[in-house]
Amino acid sequence: MDILMQLLMSGIALGMIYAVIAFGYQSTFATSGTLNFGQGEALMLGAMVGLSFNGDVLGGPYTNYWLMIPLVLLFGALQGMVVEFVGVRPAIKSKSEFGWIMSTIALGIIFRNVAENIWGRDDMPFPSPLPTAPIHIFGANVLPMELMVVVGALLMMLLVELFNRRSIYGKAVVATSSDRDAAGLMGINTGLVITFSYALSSMSAAFAGVLIAPITLTGASMGAVLGLKAFAVAIIGGLTSGLGVIVGGILLGIAETTTGFYLSTGYKDVPGLVLLLLVLAIKPSGLFGKTTIKKV
Repeated sequence: MDILMQLLMSGIALGMIYAVIAFGYQSTFATSGTLNFGQGEALMLGAMVGLSFNGDVLGGPYTNYWLMIPLVLLFGALQGMVVEFVGVRPAIKSKSEFGWIMSTIALGIIFRNVAENIWGRDDMPFPSPLPTAPIHIFGANVLPMELMVVVGALLMMLLVELFNRRSIYGKAVVATSSDRDAAGLMGINTGLVITFSYALSSMSAAFAGVLIAPITLTGASMGAVLGLKAFAVAIIGGLTSGLGVIVGGILLGIAETTTGFYLSTGYKDVPGLVLLLLVLAIKPSGLFGKTTIKKV
């Protein structure tokens, strides 16, 4: 029983990381109908930039972990704006169906190559801001950073939800998500809203990077697999549902940890992919997603 609880706790922490990245996919899809397929690289850059501020990397200054987070968030937002301006905006203007797909993939590869040349290809440890001794919860040993991952992910999503509900700018985002053409006719600058959604998308990924980095190793290739799995979570939960990405992330995280322990680590990716195939076959809009009907 203690082992199962341990696997569940670890799976929830891993799943919330997937959910934060998937939340970024959701925000861009809602406002523009596009996705940033370089989302994993945004996570990686957030972790690498955070490591540069948080340790003696590249001769950089030492910065407190908590003071470093706003700097990483700012960097993530700027990186997302660059992706939107260079890779997405031209495709939207030209009404290209697939231009933004190749553009975001290409930019992701460029960001990874730049990171390899700046920080190298070797993985590096990220100093933890919390004690490394595990905490005993319901018979399971949980790292303080794993608890911080869950709390940080939920807090970020709650703040975004409050922003959308309580601020005039958030209501502009909601209006654009509901009907971009109608929002434009009402005087809302939908182009600016789309730019903001990409900034928020990369910012959330960068935040996920500094959350998970102290638990794992930090390197230029760390975001590739995480980005793909988060995309699977977004599809499983539904690209239109905030609750869906949380549930999808937890399901995938628990499936990976339990499969890796009871079967083999070589099979830990299989249950999530099987779940993805089942959802696509039975409910293509996702477990909590809404099917939209386009009127012609």
